[in-house]
Amino acid sequence: MPNIKVFGGSSHQDLAQKIVYRLGIEIGKVVLKKFSNQETSVEIGESVRGEDVYIIQSGCGEVNDNLMELLIMINACKIASASRVTAVIPCFPYARQDKKDKSRAPISAKLVANMLSVAGADHIITMDLHASQIQGFFDIPVDNLYAEPAVLKWIRENIQDWRDSIIVSPDAGGAKRVTAIADHLNVEFALIHKERKKANEVASMVLVGDVKDKVAILVDDMADTCGTICHAAEKLTQAGARKVYAILTHGIFSGPAISRINNACFEAVVVTNSIPQEEHMKECLKIQCIDISMILAEAIRRTHNGESVSYLFSNVPM
Repeated sequence: MPNIKVFGGSSHQDLAQKIVYRLGIEIGKVVLKKFSNQETSVEIGESVRGEDVYIIQSGCGEVNDNLMELLIMINACKIASASRVTAVIPCFPYARQDKKDKSRAPISAKLVANMLSVAGADHIITMDLHASQIQGFFDIPVDNLYAEPAVLKWIRENIQDWRDSIIVSPDAGGAKRVTAIADHLNVEFALIHKERKKANEVASMVLVGDVKDKVAILVDDMADTCGTICHAAEKLTQAGARKVYAILTHGIFSGPAISRINNACFEAVVVTNSIPQEEHMKECLKIQCIDISMILAEAIRRTHNGESVSYLFSNVPM
């Protein structure tokens, strides 16, 4: 592939390597380090003049450091005369702060969008945004890819009695995602209505739908402290579900998340590698990983060649 350069930030080197391997190119040379006062230093190690540049950086780990590193990398490529700079952000940082839900609350996702644009990004590729409306925060093109085709493939290949399953959303916000998956599998769906007292703490839960003697598959876009999905799993078991699986696009797993999953009644908790999962998988044998590098690699290839990426919304590239 001529005129293309792919650089990986320090947040997820493994995913960047998998993507360039699938594209059949070498990863771009870049030196990322910190000065003694913790300022981020970026040195792009090869010419990007007139090139189509892709920078892979996920919003995980040290989120603020990684975001700053991404902004500096975008700016470094832009002022080095790159023809187009695309930020590939599998897990978009600050996506949960997308609305003013109480007085004086910031809309941080919009702030991040502005920062990316000002840094010089011409295009954003991301996956399963917490709210699709975040695409409207940008004045540049945004491709919001879906993990849904990969999730459907995993369910069909790994859950033997998936025809006797029910897809469950752990909150009202994920209802649309769940109905789409249930329609593709031609099974029922259910919904858990929850009320929060404050962030990361769930007050009460009500199950809407019948899960008795079914295989319940909880589907959500992200799990952070895992309070919600572990509560939901308990609720489903009490309501008579035979087995409970959880499928999440972004497995953040911060704080007590891993111990909660270990103590919960899940058959498996399935996440994508939009965030590095090696350490989590060592600590918890229930966690399984779906590789999404081929979806991102194909999105980069199609974008570079000026082709449509809508094929990826319903198919997993081989």
